Amino acid sequence: MTTPFYVSPEQIMKDRAEYARKGISRGRSVAVIFYDKGILFVGENPSRALHKISEIYDRIAFAAAGRYNEYEQLRIAGVRHADMRGYVYDRRDVTGRALANTYAQALGTMFSEGAGKPYEVELAVAEVGEKAADDQGYRVTFDGQVTDIRGFQVLGGAADAVTQVLESSFEENAALETVLNAAVDALGRDGTEPRTLTPNQLEVAVLDRTRSRVRKFRRITGPALAGLLGVDADGDGNGKGKGGKDGEDGDGAAKQDAPAEAELGDGDVLGAVDDLLDEGDSSES
Repeated sequence: MTTPFYVSPEQIMKDRAEYARKGISRGRSVAVIFYDKGILFVGENPSRALHKISEIYDRIAFAAAGRYNEYEQLRIAGVRHADMRGYVYDRRDVTGRALANTYAQALGTMFSEGAGKPYEVELAVAEVGEKAADDQGYRVTFDGQVTDIRGFQVLGGAADAVTQVLESSFEENAALETVLNAAVDALGRDGTEPRTLTPNQLEVAVLDRTRSRVRKFRRITGPALAGLLGVDADGDGNGKGKGGKDGEDGDGAAKQDAPAEAELGDGDVLGAVDDLLDEGDSSES
């Protein structure tokens, strides 16, 4: 009779962790940064259909790095969880902390008890508050560990290299334009040859506390993004664009929401419906 092959639990966990880390590091990084009016999400992502950054609920957004099909499943589950909790209880009961804990429990269980491979994902859940002191952000790793985000957090890819660059330029309570340009510069210096990222290579979104709407999530694309980066819309020029001196794209888009949000993402459609309903109510009155 042959002796069964034995592998210690410690070695199994080590191998699973190494497998997940390698999968996450193959992709491009995503940065989550707190600024004076909210929370910025920026990542290198040339696709306009496969989002790394999405809205979860009114004040909550989600960013992820790793294997797309896996974090997309988690995103959809998070949206359903938030919608159900807000419907059964109250919209105010849906918090970023509770959602991060839910993700942590699910990922921790799949990592330690799952028969298949671990999820190759790293997540960030952020919630914008009424003031900067109330902003919250949480990083959730592939094995279910949760940590607070202080100032900024880089997920996936060459996270260590990007973090090192971003640490040297990060300013607390800085304007949107400042933190966006610092993030894009750091993402372009990810350990390889320095690269200049153009607007069409980036996915950018914010949770903007200054918006009058209930839904605070907004994507920044096209001329608005080019203006903040100080380039032409095609990313080839050096013109200042329409972003404004202090990153007022957020406020400018709030004043001219239709042009800035012409390209609606997965989380923006219901927000657009809310706007139409609000305009209808105001016209009737």
